[in-house]
Formats: sequence, C-alpha cells, structure tokens
Amino acid sequence: METIDQLAQRGRADVPVYAIGADRRVATRPFEVTGSPLFIAEGIFAAEIVEECRRRGLLAGAYALRRPRGATFVRRLARDLSEQRKAPKVLIRRGVALLRAEPAVLRRQTGLGAEAAHAREILRRVADLVAGHPPR
Repeated sequence: METIDQLAQRGRADVPVYAIGADRRVATRPFEVTGSPLFIAEGIFAAEIVEECRRRGLLAGAYALRRPRGATFVRRLARDLSEQRKAPKVLIRRGVALLRAEPAVLRRQTGLGAEAAHAREILRRVADLVAGHPPR
C-alpha cells in the first residue's frame, strides 16, 4: 500500500521485481508515472487492496477481467512455455488447476470490491477515467 500511496502522491516509487520461476521478489526498480493522471495496479492480488485504496481515496476503479476460461488457459500455457518458466508437464497440470479454480478466483475478487467485466468494457471504462482526469 505504501508503494501505491507514493505513486499517487509523488508520481514515483521503487517497485518490486519478481522472478516467476523462483516464485519470489528478487529486486526493486524505480518506477515513475509523472505526467499521468492515473496508473493501473494489476495482478491476481490486486483485489486484496481495493478496499484500502478506496479508504485512502486512491481508487479510481477496480476491475476483474472476465474472459473465457479456455482462452485464459491457452494464453497462459503459451506464455509460460515460451518463457520456459517450468517443465511443460508442471505447466499443464498447474494450468488445468487454475482453469478449474478461475470461477472461485473471480468470485473472490468481486467479493473484495472489484467489478467483473470483459476486456473491452474495462478498456472503455479506463479510457473514460483518463478522459476525466487532466495530466499532472
């Protein structure tokens, strides 16, 4: 939360760098949003901070991407195989488990305050948000 607060207040912060294969944070790097009226925090855990961002007045919108589970499975598997993140058998097994868990993940994200929507709708809403905020 402190990193998001720094980005919102100062336009810059040190952000974590993760090694997916190692499943952990390995470093930090400077990140700036200077000149941008808004920034997007995304990821599987983004919904975990929706309520706190709302409480601090930092939230412009919170969305959970709703798309066909099969498409998500194929995209994730193609990405992970091309990046050689883990052995193919592990990636397939993990992908199937995530495919099965996706409805529960979406329910959890919406329960934490994110609004489920398809990609086009999210892009339209974000464009509307940006249009309503002048550059810093």
